[in-house]
Amino acid sequence: MPPSEAGEAGAGTQDGPIPGFTFNPTAAPVQGFELTELTSLHERMSDGSLQRVHRVDFHTVTLITEGSGEHTVDFVTHPCRPGTLMWIRPGQVQRFDRPGTLRGTLLLFTPSFPPGLAGIDRLVRDWYGPVCRQLGTGQDYETLSALLSRLRAEFTRPEGTASQEILQLLLATVLLHIDRLPPPGTDADAHRHGEVYDRFRTELERSYATTRRAEDYAHLLGYTVKTLSRACLAATGQPVKQVIDARVALQAQRLLAHTDEPVAVIARRLGFSEPTNFGKFFTRHTGTTPGAFRHTHHTAQ
Repeated sequence: MPPSEAGEAGAGTQDGPIPGFTFNPTAAPVQGFELTELTSLHERMSDGSLQRVHRVDFHTVTLITEGSGEHTVDFVTHPCRPGTLMWIRPGQVQRFDRPGTLRGTLLLFTPSFPPGLAGIDRLVRDWYGPVCRQLGTGQDYETLSALLSRLRAEFTRPEGTASQEILQLLLATVLLHIDRLPPPGTDADAHRHGEVYDRFRTELERSYATTRRAEDYAHLLGYTVKTLSRACLAATGQPVKQVIDARVALQAQRLLAHTDEPVAVIARRLGFSEPTNFGKFFTRHTGTTPGAFRHTHHTAQ
């Protein structure tokens, strides 16, 4: 089943009043997991809400099998075709293409559904992993298709006989297979960004509205700034300060584009004592003013 009624998904986060969906299927053999088809999702959400900007508080993994179209996530529009793999994480802002142009299989699951394995916990916690991969129709596509078919067979067993444990382990296999794919535009070694980077990104998600100082993150985590910067450079090609600022800039874009909160309120929400400082920061990182950015994206919607 698709996500339920529009609501304030992710209550208590720093996302602000961006419209959202919570995971609440009307019927499923287990709690916290659903497998469906993209066409079925559009049929059930026929009010057009999927084509409007929204966010969710659960994970969505989609493998496109037919057609062509687009999917927009956090201001990046991704072309979709057979072999496109999308992983949308809790809190990300997205908009679906119009119905009828794409077909594919969707996995919807809450962060608590996958089994409690160290590697899986890391993947489910990550909010910053690659959104889109183009697999084509080669071996990786065939492997994922086979795994999804096995998941579907278990999910659609006669009422009451689907095993939650089997679904959890099959889902874990899917996620681990995705994790070992090279990230788009990088080599495989860049994916091994290590424990330091993982810990830093987890702390950044908690604290980006409180501090933008690399020294504060180093102190919180028990590392030197040099160590954090080295880990960020290995994983992203950017020093630690740029990674911090990029996260704040992304949140500012989300709030400007998808809410009507005054710029001064958004500035305070993101830890700026003065709107003018926020304006300078935003312009430096995006090349446009907060007002111009909001006007452009409100007009586009």
